[in-house]
Amino acid sequence: MTGTLYLCATPIGNLNDMTPRVIDTLKEVDFIAAEDTRNSIKLLNHFEIKTSMTSYHEYNKVEKAKYLTEQLLNGKNVALITDAGTPAISDPGEVLVAMCQEAGIPVTSLPGCCALITALTLSGLSTRRFCFEGFLPSDKKEKKFVLEELKAETRTIILYEAPHHLKRTLQELYDAVGQRKITLCRELTKKFETVFPTTLEQALDYYEENEPKGEYVLVLEGKSREEMKQDERAKWEEMSIEEHMAYYEEQGIDRKSAMKMVAADRGVGKREIYQALL
Repeated sequence: MTGTLYLCATPIGNLNDMTPRVIDTLKEVDFIAAEDTRNSIKLLNHFEIKTSMTSYHEYNKVEKAKYLTEQLLNGKNVALITDAGTPAISDPGEVLVAMCQEAGIPVTSLPGCCALITALTLSGLSTRRFCFEGFLPSDKKEKKFVLEELKAETRTIILYEAPHHLKRTLQELYDAVGQRKITLCRELTKKFETVFPTTLEQALDYYEENEPKGEYVLVLEGKSREEMKQDERAKWEEMSIEEHMAYYEEQGIDRKSAMKMVAADRGVGKREIYQALL
């Protein structure tokens, strides 16, 4: 009989956030795959969990996933945990989950802490639509591509960043998207939890004077509809009004309708277009 892979969310700071269901599962499985066994042993000891561990991390994620899949196919039940939060979110666990799905192994997720959701709810920014970028790529070309995509992103954007890269990342975001609201969350659920709603420009100024400390979740405002309209108008304004009119008339649109469309594109009244053409 095939075993089950349990994705077990662990606290991101406060140990009281560990759910009873996760504790029970970690005690009952055959073994636990942990991102860093040295870190996880402290968690297991705190909850008196005696289950044996094996390491599963970024540098062995493919080969170890094959081994874990074999164990699961042989009937072993395995729990996957990260250093903090929900496995498979910005985490090598996604490789193991994909491999298990392909092999027909049952996978279930035991919900709990997730830093990106915690930060989003604290941010004061729109929570209706959001996207998660995790850490920006280290490869320069790939990072440039991602930043270009974020420039046009209208949803709230969530990123992770380490303290020693924070200032560089804030500068790169500012260069890409300009002035936007941002909320910086650090040490979430811990004693010195900080939620800092500000703007990208003010954040850059602040961290010139104050050295970043702790792991950060950045919640960045998406591009507003007004910004999108302004960008669209700027694109049209690169044309002369005559060229703009020709653009529509060449598509078979009558002159009166074309004038109306040109006025709408430029955010002005139809009379202004009429006067300009005279």
